[in-house]
Formats: sequence, structure tokens, C-alpha cells
Amino acid sequence: MLDGLRGFAKSWPGKILGGFLLVGVAGFGINNVILDLGSNTVARVGDQEITSREFLRAYESRVSQLSQQLGSVPTASQAEAYGIPTAVLLNLSEGAALDTLSDQFGLGVSDAKLAQMLREDPSFFGTLGTFDPSIFTQTLQRAGWTESEYFTARADEARRTQLLDSFFADAGLPAVATDVLGKYVGATRTIDYIALSDVNVETPPAPTEEELAAYLTEHQSEFRTVETRTVRLLDLSLASLAATNTFTDEEIAAEYEAVRDSLSTPERRTIDQVALNTPELQAQFEAGLAAGTDFATLVQQAGLTPSSLGTLAQSAITDTALAPAAFGLAEGDFALIPGIGGQRAIHVSAIEPAGQPTLEEARTDIVTRLGTTAARNEINEILDQIEELRAAFTPIEDIAARYGLDVYEVAVTQTGSELSVLPNLAAEERQKVAQAIYRAEEGRLTPSVPLAGNAHLWFDLESINPARDQTLDEVRDQLITTITEERTNNALLALGDSIVTRLNGGEDLATIAAELTLFPQISAPFTRFGAEDGTIDATVAAAAFAGGPDHNGSAVSETGEFIVFHVTDNAEPAEALAPEVLAGLEDDARTGLENEFVGAVRDDAGLRINQQALTTLLVNNYGQ
Repeated sequence: MLDGLRGFAKSWPGKILGGFLLVGVAGFGINNVILDLGSNTVARVGDQEITSREFLRAYESRVSQLSQQLGSVPTASQAEAYGIPTAVLLNLSEGAALDTLSDQFGLGVSDAKLAQMLREDPSFFGTLGTFDPSIFTQTLQRAGWTESEYFTARADEARRTQLLDSFFADAGLPAVATDVLGKYVGATRTIDYIALSDVNVETPPAPTEEELAAYLTEHQSEFRTVETRTVRLLDLSLASLAATNTFTDEEIAAEYEAVRDSLSTPERRTIDQVALNTPELQAQFEAGLAAGTDFATLVQQAGLTPSSLGTLAQSAITDTALAPAAFGLAEGDFALIPGIGGQRAIHVSAIEPAGQPTLEEARTDIVTRLGTTAARNEINEILDQIEELRAAFTPIEDIAARYGLDVYEVAVTQTGSELSVLPNLAAEERQKVAQAIYRAEEGRLTPSVPLAGNAHLWFDLESINPARDQTLDEVRDQLITTITEERTNNALLALGDSIVTRLNGGEDLATIAAELTLFPQISAPFTRFGAEDGTIDATVAAAAFAGGPDHNGSAVSETGEFIVFHVTDNAEPAEALAPEVLAGLEDDARTGLENEFVGAVRDDAGLRINQQALTTLLVNNYGQ
């Protein structure tokens, strides 16, 4: 709930405690000195225990995020290197510290409040944007939560919120801070400027052989190849096997007749709704309905914004009041039906009639259906046969020819991005295959790589091309281009500096621009974050704000333009900070106070870590 790391950085008690944490947690190799914690408890803050289940759930969430970046699940030692265990303990200990204080104050949460929190949790919303019990059950099962654990966690969350709101609800920025920030954020500059280009400087001479060789030696790491491994791959999946099957027109027509009803698309309707939560709105829409006023006019008159429920078939709507009402309306009509806290108006803006594809329109789909069915019946048998052929050292090309499958030859790097040439290999599995390829040894038979959906992939490692330094002859043209660009950029920087010197000496930007056959441009007022239209970016804006009125300067923009400018106006903000900006700043200030507070509470309660249980838990679940 709170950012523990930032809290520790701001709080001196937190810094002290952080030091102990680094000693006790970062290495995970120090013998446990806490003997009064149970084997199922990884840490304790005051009288609140952090159980193995709680830690593992939070740890798995962090590891899952890291796995998506790495392409593989990190081991315990790898996760430790990324600081995951420490971060998880810090976050959990924050909550435990607040729970201890909540118990001392006797805070609680009513069943009605928990029910409201459940209904408002978007994780459990269905198609209509309301709570769906089936999604609630499925989501908890996927996350490994019981209903009791969920409600306990939400109750703890609510108690912590009550506690912090009680202490810090009215905390905000002092008026002087708001004023200073307003002037900082809202101040504007206006500049006259010119953009220099390579036509404004002499073309640098071509680098000599000695210069090329010296540059390559100095920047050799930038001119180095990456290791690639050339492999020949064969994949067996339902899709690849289905593509090898052919069917006669008679078989396709027979299948079409058998499944044509299932190919029919049901009628779908685009439905909008607005909540009528006051008697006045209900009366207004009832009168409009009776008078034949259209939905759009009524909505505009009431100042409401309809919410779209999407384009839905009747079978997809679980709301028993909505389905019959929406599918009983003509296109463009609306009706009033019961809603939460009052009535609601539903409007059908478009109707897609039911349809059925012709045989020719459905041919591709029918062939895929037939092929997939046939593949599903034979894939296990063919898998066993291919494994036997591989064990007998049968070349991949011969296996592919026997079953009508394709062979792909690819030079693969460790990222696995080159495996995109395999049409049946999911993007999320490329890294897995690349890792198998980089574990393989030349001349040795490699096992198949199991993939999702009962698919398998085999490969032969043809060659390994190790990373190496490139020679001068290989990168000569690239070096010439790079050195020439660097020299041109240096000349532009020097020209910009000389123009700024002349401007500081009293010369006019327009006169200097004319010498360079350039035309000065006038910017619109912009803040220190740049112009809204993007003509002045944050880098140039920062340079313009580095001085006051009549400031001269130069900067290289984020797009690589060499800008020389003269500040023509230095204006104070005309308006106060926007309410949403001010609210954001006050939230940041309040969060800082909360972090300081939580760090002190945790320090006062005391954090104890069961290192033995923690190490065992990580090793058993994620390996060394």
C-alpha cells in the first residue's frame, strides 16, 4: 500500500532499521538469530506475524513481473540480486506495523463496508461493469486465495486506510509552498530562436586510416558482434499438423452441413445506459419517453454522459432486467428499467442482425476445423514416432518430409526474437526455446522442447558463431559515418557557442541569422516543461529557464536539433495551480508524511526475521 523504500529513505529510524535489514536479509547466508518465531512465520512486526503463505504470495507477484521482463523464472539467488526478498519484506512489514497500531486503537470494519468494497472492486466486474460472483470465484482460485483470506486482507486494508486518514486526511501543503510551486510550475518563457544544421558548418574532412583504426580501438566494445547459433527447427503442433491434411470438396461440404447452425452469428445490439438516481431525472425521462423525445436529446438536456455496455448478444447479458428490455426495442429507441439506487435508461443505438456464412465464406474455417480434429487424433502417435526417429539420429529434414512438416533454418541470438519466423510458436515461448538452444552442445542430440497445447519443437544445432570484435574492413563505412557525424556535431556546438557569445556582446539574433541564411522563429509562451504543441521540448525549455530576461543560450533538442535562442519574455504565472495539479502535490506531501509515520511505527514495534524459514521457503519453491 505504501512505498516502503521511500519511507525508509526519509525516516532516520527507517534508515537505521534499513541497515539492519541489509545485514540480516540481503545475503540470506547469515545464521538465524531469531529463535522464537515458528517455522511457518518468516517475520514478525510487534505481535503481527508475516506467514510463509503471505510472503510467498507477495513474492510470487513480484517474481511474475520480473519473469515477464527476463523471459524465465528467476531462481532464489537471481531474485535476491534484484532485491525482491527485501522489497517484499519491507512492504509486508509496513502493513503489519499499521495492523499492530490498528489493534491498539480497536479499529474494525463492518460487514456492510466489506460488501461495498467487494462490489466496487473492478477485478470482479463482468461484461456490464458490475460485480459478477462467478468472476469473483474464478479470480480467487487463480490467485490461490480463499474467500476468508480475501475478506481478511480487505478488512486489514480498510483499517489501515482508516488509521492513515485519521492522522493525515487534513495534511497538505503550506500556503507558502503552494505559492512557490505555483510560480515554479506556471512561469513561462518566450524565445526567438534559430535551428542550426550541417549546411551551416564546413563538411569535415574524411578520417584517415590511422584515425579510423584509433577510433575503432577506443570504441571496440561498440563494434562487436553478438553470439548467434544457427539451428534447423521442426515443430509439431495442432496447427502445423492440421496444415498437412487435405480434404475433398465433398468432405468440406458435409462438415459445413453438420456445423452450419453453430456458424450462425446471433443478433447483437449496441447498448448505452445512464443512471437516473434522482426523482427529477426519472420524471424527466418518463415524460420524454411519453412525448417521443429521442434519447440523445434527453441526455443532453439532463447533462448526462451515457456509458456504453458494448455490442452484445442476448446470451452474453447476465442482467435479467436488461436482456429482455434491450432486445425488445427497435433501433434508436430507449426504455426505463430498474437500476441500483433508482431507475436507468437503456438505449439501443445499433442492431447487427443474425447471419450465417455461405459454404465458400466458411471454407477456410471448415478446413481448419477438419484439420485440427484429425491432428488432435493423431498428434500423440506422431509425437512418439518422431521421438523414436530422433533417438535413431534420423535427420530433421527426413522426419519433416515423412510427415509433411516444415523445417526452419534460423540464426538465433539469446533474445530469441529471430524465432518469430516460426508461425506456430507463441511470442511468449520464444525465450524458452532460445534458452534451450543456448544450452545445447554441438554434435550432441538435443531433447524436444515441450510447448503449450501438447506441442513440441526439435532442433539441430548447426553452428555456433561466437561474439567477436569486428575488423576495420567490416565496419569501415560505419566508422566513417560515425566520425563524420561526431565532427559535424562538434562544429555545430562550437558555432552555437560562438553565436551565444555574439548575442551576449549585444549583436542581434536576426542579423546573425541572416549571415547564416536562416530565419529566426518566435515561440509561443511555454513552461519549464516545454510547449503544449511540442515545438519547444523539455530540454530546450530547461536551457531557456536557466537564466532570466534577455538570457541567451543554446541546446540540443531531444530530436537532435541544434537550437540557439534569445529569451524575449519572462512571465510570472497568470493563474493559480489547477485544482487537479494542486491535489496531486498535496497527495505527494501526504504520502511522504505517511511514509515517515509508518517507518517510525515499524521501528517502534520491532521487525524480527526468521531467516532459516525464509531461506528454506525460497529454495524449496525457486531453487538456489
